[in-house]
Amino acid sequence: MIKITTPLSEEVIEKLQIGDEVLINGVIFTARDAAHKRLYELLEKGEELPVNLKGQIIYYVGPTPAKPGRVIGSAGPTTSGRMDKCTPRLLDYGLKGMIGKGLRNKEVQEAIVRNKAIYFAAIGGAGALLSKTIVKSEVVAYPDLGPEAIYRLEVVDFPAIVVIDARGQNLYEVGPEKFRKE
Repeated sequence: MIKITTPLSEEVIEKLQIGDEVLINGVIFTARDAAHKRLYELLEKGEELPVNLKGQIIYYVGPTPAKPGRVIGSAGPTTSGRMDKCTPRLLDYGLKGMIGKGLRNKEVQEAIVRNKAIYFAAIGGAGALLSKTIVKSEVVAYPDLGPEAIYRLEVVDFPAIVVIDARGQNLYEVGPEKFRKE
């Protein structure tokens, strides 16, 4: 396991390769479909975003309400492809990482390489376990969106796997090919 801390530096991003297992520490932000649409529209108009995402990671999650004594409810990843239309624009703005699950389209993959960014996968179906790595949670933008609001999460040893690295290597392509050969 490789421990990394946010915000992500170019040096850290360049060292990471597909298949690397990481433990993320620091602040990550959440955003799903509705929040992405609003962020994209602001950038297209040349307006400032409600949160500074430069150098940051967005986690594609809509957490459930917290149970008593917890800071957040279940927080498992959602399908990343739903954010693909907006993602290249956010990467061009300065976003450096994304956490989700599933494939990304060609435009997102090209934007990852162009911006020296990274795409991580989190384990789907493990939202209750992942939530235990979140030590603080607060809504920082779009509270009207409920669970799809933008949250600022503080995480300790949040587990993820590098799926698309800054060189454009894609575990979803390389992995099955390697498995076929073996």
